[in-house]
Amino acid sequence: MSRLFARKPIEDLQPPGSDARSLKRVLGAGDLVMLAIGAVIGAGIFGAIGTAAAGQVGPNGAVIRYGAGPALILSFIMLGGACALAALCYAELAAMIPQAGSAYAYSYATLGELVAWIIGWDLILEYAVGNVAVAISWGDYFTTLLRGVGVGLPIWLTTGYRTALLSSNPDLRGLLDTAPQLAGMPLLVNLPACGIVLLVTWLLLRGARESSTANNVMVVVKLLALGLFIAVGVMNIDLSNYTPFAPNGFIGIHQGAAIVFFAYIGFDAVSTAAEETKNPQRNLPIGILGGLAVCTVIYVLVGAVLTGMVPYEQLGVADPLARALELTGYSGVGWLVAFGAVVSMSAVLLVFQYGQPRIFFSMARDGLLPAWAARVDPKTRVPYVTTLVTGVIVAAASLIGDAAETFDLTNIGTLFAFVLVCAGVLVLRVKEPNRPRPFKVPFIWIVAPLGVAACLFVMVGLPRQAWERFGLWLVIGAAIYLLYGYRHSRLRPPPVLGRTLRSAPTSAWSKMKD
Repeated sequence: MSRLFARKPIEDLQPPGSDARSLKRVLGAGDLVMLAIGAVIGAGIFGAIGTAAAGQVGPNGAVIRYGAGPALILSFIMLGGACALAALCYAELAAMIPQAGSAYAYSYATLGELVAWIIGWDLILEYAVGNVAVAISWGDYFTTLLRGVGVGLPIWLTTGYRTALLSSNPDLRGLLDTAPQLAGMPLLVNLPACGIVLLVTWLLLRGARESSTANNVMVVVKLLALGLFIAVGVMNIDLSNYTPFAPNGFIGIHQGAAIVFFAYIGFDAVSTAAEETKNPQRNLPIGILGGLAVCTVIYVLVGAVLTGMVPYEQLGVADPLARALELTGYSGVGWLVAFGAVVSMSAVLLVFQYGQPRIFFSMARDGLLPAWAARVDPKTRVPYVTTLVTGVIVAAASLIGDAAETFDLTNIGTLFAFVLVCAGVLVLRVKEPNRPRPFKVPFIWIVAPLGVAACLFVMVGLPRQAWERFGLWLVIGAAIYLLYGYRHSRLRPPPVLGRTLRSAPTSAWSKMKD
């Protein structure tokens, strides 16, 4: 049993120098801050924020979750504090272990191989599954943009099968009967969502430097769009919309936070770029903490303006920012904000599609996934196999999937990762107290436990179905680990003449196997 929790020495987690399995260091602190903003500001602030304010009602009219109303800004502040605690822990571990793999690599060094596998498997929910939701939201805003210039696509080409099947909207459910048929099944596909994922995948294959440049441009556009929304919205605030401030009390603020947590997902994606960062010990903490701080300020401003412009009950739509501008007579500005949303979510797709392949790459380099997943293009030094596989899978899921059913699964998976990172920092402080730490979490015995508690508290606000699906996902992951990962791990030497090389240190065995 102890072999399941064998820890990988940090020396073995240091990336190889310049061999065929290493990535290229091209990113600076500014790139990482922009990467964080690119990952964080997206579908959450342009989409989920409306549901967080208005709440969610099921097909039968029953309340699924209560909304925060104008107290949405308190939900953002609560989440900003919880994420800041986790971000501090991420920053300490990222500076110590500048390797691709994010929380997976950190867990390997602190909590052992089984936990590392679980967290690596869990991060698929944050990056790959989360990107399905982002791609579908991107498709909704893109379709709105096309309609604004007089171009209309058939609804059966912009609506996934699962979206129609699970919708409470009778018009969307009617598509199951009216859409063209293929082999007896309604042909309902979201071509815009699928297309943008494939386009982003192609861009990522060109290299990290090119991808970072594209992200920087998109971040500037999204910040301009949000700035425009705030500037116009603040002149159209009706103070009566702030009453009642918290219509559903603390339960609304809590459940609103659980919904809009999707808006905060992504700041940890900066840590997946550790192996491609120049001077990671300095730049990674700046990127993680700086990006989170900027995004929290923006979210509070947008939340305050949005709920002041229109009654919160009218915000439960796919494009709440554009809707608020339309209701206040600024349809033209709403179109510009929709354009900013399309660009914004393109950046999120780029960063998440950047992060997921590097986690697979890191796991494969440790033997927990097949060796082909660790292949790096000799010219671009990009993990091209995992980039392609991730792109194809996410594109296919976006073609037929539903955004709403992926939000909660993404949120619970990400929060679980945050819990393990906060716990991992404490474990490493006990087991290796004298190890050099370029960045140290202040008041660690207060910050880390509070980070664990805060993330668990937000998780409690998620519906039971999210917990059930998350449990099933972890069971599937554990089975794959026992059938493949445990037997192929590079952490354990193979048998030799009926015995094992138990006496060889892990780092020595890794060099022998190489």
